[in-house]
Amino acid sequence: MLVFVLAGALPLHRYYGLSVLRRPMRLLMAITPVAVVFITWDLLATSAGQWRFDPAQTFGLRWWGLPLEEYAFFVVIPLAGILTFEAVTVVRERRRAR
Repeated sequence: MLVFVLAGALPLHRYYGLSVLRRPMRLLMAITPVAVVFITWDLLATSAGQWRFDPAQTFGLRWWGLPLEEYAFFVVIPLAGILTFEAVTVVRERRRAR
């Protein structure tokens, strides 16, 4: 599913001439605080037994007890959101300029 999200979002970067991926530190500063909060939440919730990740539904690679896909989720989804927001901003600016 994350691959499909990226497949839909990454073309926005090139099509609209966005600078999001050309500014990796800015992108890192936008994604990291949110990812840290939610990864911490996941770690606490899984260690407390509030929820779990079914090994049959993941690739099996785990880091600190969380599947690799969970970490990827907290990078891919914000990235897609940022790319979409930036693309919408460009479209709105172009419409205003007409």
